[in-house]
Amino acid sequence: MRPIRPRLALLGAALLAAAPLALAAPTTAAAETAAPTVEEQRLEAAAPQEILRRSGFDDVAPDFARALADVRSPAEAGRVIAREGGHLWKRAVDRVQGRGPAGGDLSRDDDRPLYWARLGMTRALGQWQPGFPLTDARRAALLDTLERTSRGQDSIDLSAGTNIKRIVVTGFDPFQLDADVRRSNPSGAAALALDGTTIRTDSGPARVETAVFPVRWADFADGTVERTLLPAFRSGPRRVDAFMTVSQGRVGRFDVERTNGAWRGGYPDNANVSRTETVPIPAGVPTPHPQPQWTTTTLPHEKIVAANTGPVPVHDHTEVTEIPAGGTTPVVRPDGPTPGSTARAGGGGDYLSNEIAYRATLLRDAVGLKAPGGHLHTPVLQFGPGNTDPATGQVTDPDFVHNREAITAQVRSILTVVAATA
Repeated sequence: MRPIRPRLALLGAALLAAAPLALAAPTTAAAETAAPTVEEQRLEAAAPQEILRRSGFDDVAPDFARALADVRSPAEAGRVIAREGGHLWKRAVDRVQGRGPAGGDLSRDDDRPLYWARLGMTRALGQWQPGFPLTDARRAALLDTLERTSRGQDSIDLSAGTNIKRIVVTGFDPFQLDADVRRSNPSGAAALALDGTTIRTDSGPARVETAVFPVRWADFADGTVERTLLPAFRSGPRRVDAFMTVSQGRVGRFDVERTNGAWRGGYPDNANVSRTETVPIPAGVPTPHPQPQWTTTTLPHEKIVAANTGPVPVHDHTEVTEIPAGGTTPVVRPDGPTPGSTARAGGGGDYLSNEIAYRATLLRDAVGLKAPGGHLHTPVLQFGPGNTDPATGQVTDPDFVHNREAITAQVRSILTVVAATA
């Protein structure tokens, strides 16, 4: 994703194990409820409420609050929260893929009901006052469980079979919501549309598993990407054959990002937090030493660009911004970094889309995964003419739906090219 240009110590230390979260016995008195986060405060706007109502997802947070009210122990809290988070992810996937009731007249391909319903759940969890002691740290751990399960991060289920390829795709939440709270993210919509599906290629079928990530610097520093991807990247019968991280990029084009940089440029995230620094790698995950400034895609970029994947042009994007070896001033390089340079922007910029690409490909290299993998930027999802003003516009329109459906279809076509080479 490209920019135009904390609650409870936000999850604490990185929780990198793939096993379910274990809750220790409480040691202090119950904490006060948490104030709504910046993201949760946006729930009060008219557009999120309309999106929830017109998708039928307006029942998610109230049902979750009632389930929490019946919880009688920390262990039960962990189970209930994991169950309800997983139910939300499955319900969102089912709605997008046409299973079960639509719940309203909002188009089924919409990713926004998942985002706003999750925030209703996290707000309910922050305000929950159980009948047993609950420390801030324990509430943060329960929040982490809710985030992981409602994003599909704990349910990537790759087959161990030898006759099917294993593909992982990731997307993102909507972002830049202070400018327009109606926004959708086509990468998140594509992730919901692709989860659990099978792609047919000339070289055999490929099973796709997906997850969605937050647009928050702190979660990335805490290891959410590595924790999600590491089980699928490690050696074994369920190891991925290809992966593709996806985010929203520029207007009117797809970009296969050739090079990823180890730099955070400071653009505010969905929590209105900025970070300007070298990408921090969490302790305890496999990683090269010293930390490289650059990583490179192993996606078949030449074949993707040459293939007829859809109506929007696809580019092999090679530009980066670097500080050359021995220099002090950033320089734009159209053909990639020069030896010994310091990263200031990868092909995907210096925001979280570049960062997820950097983290995923760095982890790939650290564990010796020899598979196609890298980042795809989609076109910007645009509202139709006459519906561009967030102050007066509608939450959806026919052009908006058509544009999102077309982007998802072309992501699927690009992924088919990737799967055929895996």
